[in-house]
Amino acid sequence: MDFIKNNQEKFTKVVDFLKKDVQSLRTNRVSTELVAPILVEAYGVKTRLDQLASLSIPEPRLILIQPWDKSIFKNIEQALIKAEIGVMPVISDGFIRLKMPSLNEESRKHLVKILHEKLENSRRNLRGIRDEVKEEIVNAEKNKEISEDDKYRFFDELDQTTREEQEKIKEIGEKKEKEIMEI
Repeated sequence: MDFIKNNQEKFTKVVDFLKKDVQSLRTNRVSTELVAPILVEAYGVKTRLDQLASLSIPEPRLILIQPWDKSIFKNIEQALIKAEIGVMPVISDGFIRLKMPSLNEESRKHLVKILHEKLENSRRNLRGIRDEVKEEIVNAEKNKEISEDDKYRFFDELDQTTREEQEKIKEIGEKKEKEIMEI
């Protein structure tokens, strides 16, 4: 029985989700991830913006959206306004332009606060997975599937894996916080 390997995917998913989740937090250089997941009502269904248009960043604070179908310009514009990303879309020359303002000190601090909430949620998820695996190990020992020595060895492996994943979360957080606070 290898409790850690059987649950490694769960640990990895938490960290992978966090990596993707923090991309949506703005830094001084905008990312298409800020708008890509926005759902747009098009053709009778809600569809991610990045599946309806080409997204690019020609300048550090400009997101350029070029819809593949000109008939959905208004739908995209409405979705962007509803998403409250802090800027009004401007339609011109077959593009939707989003000129993002510079971050001030207050907005940076707010973004860092949101980042810390995301990091804490990830840590909480890791602890939940650790507790589930620990319970599996305890039950295996109760059912005489493993010895007491094995139980403690698995506990040590589990703690080591949890520490490694926590360290990854910490590194992601430090890197993103540095990006946010960079002027």
